[in-house]
Amino acid sequence: MAIFRRGRRDEPLDHVDELDELEESEALDDDAENRDAADEEYEEEERFNRARGPFDASEVDDDIQRIDLGALLITPVDGMQLRLELDQEQQSVVSAHALVGDSSVQLQAFAAPKTLGVWPDIRTEIADSITAQGGTADVVDGPLGRELAATIPGRGPDGSAQENAVRFLGVDGPRWFLRAVISGPAAIDDAKAAALVDVVRTAVVVRDDEARPPREALPLRVPTAPTDEPDPEASGHERADDLRPFERGPEITEVR
Repeated sequence: MAIFRRGRRDEPLDHVDELDELEESEALDDDAENRDAADEEYEEEERFNRARGPFDASEVDDDIQRIDLGALLITPVDGMQLRLELDQEQQSVVSAHALVGDSSVQLQAFAAPKTLGVWPDIRTEIADSITAQGGTADVVDGPLGRELAATIPGRGPDGSAQENAVRFLGVDGPRWFLRAVISGPAAIDDAKAAALVDVVRTAVVVRDDEARPPREALPLRVPTAPTDEPDPEASGHERADDLRPFERGPEITEVR
């Protein structure tokens, strides 16, 4: 299911100033008065206070060990497994999935305008897509601001029709947008969702200086193993640099 439309540009941009102009022109109305009104309304009603995370890379200066996925730094929680979704043809990492128990959260980071957040528009697009498929989607207040509680029609293992509960969380940051999708029992159980929400809240987004149009995915990569990581044979862990993802497909690394 496509969750939102992504703009494209014909030529690369060479300057950050040109990037800002592109982001503003695509994300905001051409009328300055309407733009200011929309910005003010968003600031008052939508903007989530990120004092406790998720964080921008410029906002963290600590000794916490995080899993470096390029545009995302993930802080492990107890019992967490990390799976990377890979595009074999492009030889790239599409998204990160943190699994705790029988639930998971998918994380992706995208470029966003410099001033106005994109989550309200994206949330509406997701809701429209789900309802068009016969599902339901409701905006609710969650631990990371407004989110989307949805049910999506699907098929069970035996082919019978069923509805799958999913939670869509979104957080706007400085020139980036972080999207998280919680699935499994945690989608309807706050207690089971707590650990997954912590994964989202403690995530760090690393926004590079490359010129990118709004909603373009920020690049992820397979993590390299820390030099002080325990012996994988003794701990039962796989070293990240031994995954060879483009030869064997998606891998799972357990993090305790």
